[in-house]
Amino acid sequence: MKFFIDTANLDQIKEAQALGVLDGVTTNPSLMAKEGITGKDNILKHYVDICNIVEGDVSAEVVATDLAGMIREGEELAELHEQIVVKVPMIKDGVKALKYFSDKGIRTNCTLVFSPGQALLAAKAGATYVSPFLGRLDDISTDGLNLISEIRLIYDNYDFETQILAASIRHTMHVIDCAKIGADVMTGPLSSILGLLNHPLTDIGLEKFLADYRKGNS
Repeated sequence: MKFFIDTANLDQIKEAQALGVLDGVTTNPSLMAKEGITGKDNILKHYVDICNIVEGDVSAEVVATDLAGMIREGEELAELHEQIVVKVPMIKDGVKALKYFSDKGIRTNCTLVFSPGQALLAAKAGATYVSPFLGRLDDISTDGLNLISEIRLIYDNYDFETQILAASIRHTMHVIDCAKIGADVMTGPLSSILGLLNHPLTDIGLEKFLADYRKGNS
């Protein structure tokens, strides 16, 4: 399972990278705005800055909603750095753009996926990644994990190469549950990754080991 961090914050990306388990980064216009990154040139530079920190894929999202606009933006993003994956919304023109980019050898991430049918279309169009939004489904009392299970079944049935990127991860148990189901990738906040470190018995055990050491070596 690949670990991506869902942020545009360079310090958090560096911290996750230093942990040694980071495989990539996902971003979106909201995350860029949260970090105060505005203006086309600043946004494009920020994508390159992220690519220079991590070794894996970096999803950069188009903001156009028409086919010509998505193609224009996507090609520009793809030219920024070899690690860039063009993030495209699950709409009709988005599916067309996925096919266009796939034929051109440009890797893609189909975002805002909330149904198995949408995931099937994305895979048929050649998406590199498909991003079902787990947390946002949970927010409306819908089982986001079940969606990932259904996509996993469909993709395995037909040997689709599209990777399931579990998005909108909110906490550590989402990570564990997605790993059990067989998501290829998870993307979430730094806290969801760091939370995997924690267990009270680890803390208690370490404290006992250190206390015993101090008794015999004081």
